Amino acid sequence: MPLLNWLTRDEDLRSADRVPYRLLDEVPELSQGEGDQGLLVQGDNLEALKALLPFYAGRVKCIYIDPPYNTRSAFEHYDDSLEHAKWLAMIVPRLMLLREFLSEDGSIWVSIDDNEGHYLKVVMDEIFGRRNFVDTVIWEKADSPRNSARQFSSDHDYIFVYAKNEAWVPKRLPRSAEKNAIYKNPDDDPRGPWLPGDPYANKPYSKGQYVVTGPTGREFQPPVGRFWRISQEKLQDLDKDGRIWWGPTKNARPSIKRYLTEVSDLVPRTLWKKDEVGSNRTSKNELRNLSPGEENFTTPKPEPLIQRILHIATNPGDLVLDSFLGSGTTAAVAHKMGRRWIGIEMGEHARTHCALRLKKVIAGEDGGISNDVGWTGGGGFRFCRLGPAVYDAEGRIDAAIRFADLARHVWFSETRRPLGDVPDSPLLGKYEGRAVALLYNGILKDRSPHGGNVLTRPVLRLLKDALPEGFGGELVVYGTACRLSADTLKQENILFRQTPYDIAART
Repeated sequence: MPLLNWLTRDEDLRSADRVPYRLLDEVPELSQGEGDQGLLVQGDNLEALKALLPFYAGRVKCIYIDPPYNTRSAFEHYDDSLEHAKWLAMIVPRLMLLREFLSEDGSIWVSIDDNEGHYLKVVMDEIFGRRNFVDTVIWEKADSPRNSARQFSSDHDYIFVYAKNEAWVPKRLPRSAEKNAIYKNPDDDPRGPWLPGDPYANKPYSKGQYVVTGPTGREFQPPVGRFWRISQEKLQDLDKDGRIWWGPTKNARPSIKRYLTEVSDLVPRTLWKKDEVGSNRTSKNELRNLSPGEENFTTPKPEPLIQRILHIATNPGDLVLDSFLGSGTTAAVAHKMGRRWIGIEMGEHARTHCALRLKKVIAGEDGGISNDVGWTGGGGFRFCRLGPAVYDAEGRIDAAIRFADLARHVWFSETRRPLGDVPDSPLLGKYEGRAVALLYNGILKDRSPHGGNVLTRPVLRLLKDALPEGFGGELVVYGTACRLSADTLKQENILFRQTPYDIAART
């Protein structure tokens, strides 16, 4: 598979590994509503993604991001004029982390234009696997031509769609009243409206060459090079059942009725028109109506566009992630559609724009898709900021880190899976025949200087007693020191990892 090369490629592919794990500190005064349907994180999205991994890796059903397009123009809330290699250095480590969040039946959708779109496609092929590329959606973003353009007036953006694995299947779109209006019932068929279907097939069919006689005695046969799509016996059976239409004059060719009640919802198409999912003007009007007189983003996405993505890719209750939250559209739409969501934004507009918009959503604002989905308000979200790093510059564990905080990082380091409820004992759990334990911060109620963080024979007995009966797998123990010999560790089938060094080496 062809690979894209740029000046800092090797360094950029490894940069996500060097991002420190940080804690998330909730800001109660900025959290809103009841429950935790949403999580809004303020901070650099690379660091925020790394902080969220131990909680949400493998659990996100749909990721949508709208990263800076690198259009060589200065945006108010973003520097969207990065040099090409710097843009790749920005997007690649973030995509590598985002991949870790996707569930096995998940998908990622990325908005982009021609400035970086073709390069983005190549790096996404590498990161997510070319076989997992689903399609490119073309979104008609412009309502009218821009006559000030020097060459072409750009009418569209792209949305690249990748799945976690190639077995992913999108949900179909509901049929609109416009689509259904073409179905008629000129013969008052009790089965309801129908469309006349083409009776011919282009491909050879062994039973598709015959002559059929209509109600007026006129004979019909397929045109040269074509075939009936059904056998003569089948056509006669359908005719007896009233499912063949001979035209209002009883002298037209036979057509096979296709009833509205028998057609399914629509397979998503790749051309999304502005009258279906909105345009740039739609989104600007949405924000203008939501916050009259306030300064707004120049490139938000319309709520119906995100609604279509989430309809295709998720079900109610699924988790949605947007790490370039911008004006908060993805979170707002996910909330109204009954999805759980995570949104990440840097700078003060996480508070001044996103949090305020979500507060209005919870209060029941009626803009965007609210009327379409019957939204009247409710739910809640937590607002968090990035807290201290788990490790300091020398690799030492921050003294303020609690057992539960480190336990999540240890478990993720060992299993690449999030830890559920944190236990109140050193034994964190089992995964694929291996048990993991953490000795840290007085978990064994030992208030000595080492706080029971040293693996000794008495501590080993406590750990062994906590294991399920008959467990014969390896026990991985994290601690500050080990007082057992190498022969004892081998005999007891124990793998000791020293904190913090062996954690940092594996993250």
